Amino acid sequence: MIGPSAAIVRKPRADAVRNRERVLEAAKAVFSAGGVDASLEAVARRAGVGIGTLYRHFPTREALYEAVYRREVEQLGDLAEQLKNEAKPVDALRRWLRSNVEFVATKKGMSAALALAAHGSAELHSYTFDRLTRAVGALLDRAVAAGEIRSDVSPEDLLRALVGMCYMHDQPGWQSTVLRLLDVFVDGLRARDWQKAAARSRTRAVTKSVARTKKR
Repeated sequence: MIGPSAAIVRKPRADAVRNRERVLEAAKAVFSAGGVDASLEAVARRAGVGIGTLYRHFPTREALYEAVYRREVEQLGDLAEQLKNEAKPVDALRRWLRSNVEFVATKKGMSAALALAAHGSAELHSYTFDRLTRAVGALLDRAVAAGEIRSDVSPEDLLRALVGMCYMHDQPGWQSTVLRLLDVFVDGLRARDWQKAAARSRTRAVTKSVARTKKR
């Protein structure tokens, strides 16, 4: 007879969790710099773990690539939530877009392997697009509501512009070029005076409507 404790799913040991995170962080750095030819041994060395530890967490190269990729996407989603509470609307949008440049650098280094992942192309694309669209959409809505950013721009527009800027530049130092262009791009999205006035009017109308509702 199986005792009660045997039915309990054990949580990963703390050191195992730490090792996994160290491998993912190391893989991000190695793949960004070395691309698809970067070795798993180099990842293990940078993480300070044995190659056996790496394979226990990620049995194939593709599994490691996908885990790094998903981790980056989740971190960008978390960053958007954090910025909504910590930064001014336009600053939050700008900082989130700039953080994406580092993500694209990692993705560029893994693009060939990601295409070979078992269910990589369609499922990963759908997951990424949904997560990042929701993240930047929340920041964009906040900036538009504040009257700081023009209202005729969609989250998809921002992501397409970002990807276009990143993939048009492949020469050494491309990231600094894209970061400069992103600043120009965000400045170009700023609302004109008449748009700011319209936003203030909408805000006042909503405030009055809420006040009237509370009086009833």
